[in-house]
Amino acid sequence: MMGFFKNFFKIGKDIVKTLEDNFLVTITDELVKVEHPERKTEQIYWKNIEQIKFINTDEGPFLPDVWLTLLGKEEGCLIPHGAKGYDEVYEIVSKYQGFNFENVIASMSCSDNAEFDLWKRK
Repeated sequence: MMGFFKNFFKIGKDIVKTLEDNFLVTITDELVKVEHPERKTEQIYWKNIEQIKFINTDEGPFLPDVWLTLLGKEEGCLIPHGAKGYDEVYEIVSKYQGFNFENVIASMSCSDNAEFDLWKRK
């Protein structure tokens, strides 16, 4: 019986990893671009970022449930937590003056549908 549960949770973990692996995050000095075979390509220029937030959903663990969201006036992109490139983008934006680390902690302890403001351009 324990083997069943081990395999069940392993399968669930592999599904989430596979879904997040479908996201291709490209990071340059000018922009961040997110591509996925079943979604429209999204991109934002670093200089155009007006707001950064986490969007949490209650869809995990079978779908990505935390999204790093970079928003501008007319462009933006969503990067699922765990996608390759996520850590690099987070490392960059978390250094922005006034970045709200308390909301990062709140987001990581939340399993409901919620949004957490991390930074806004003044």
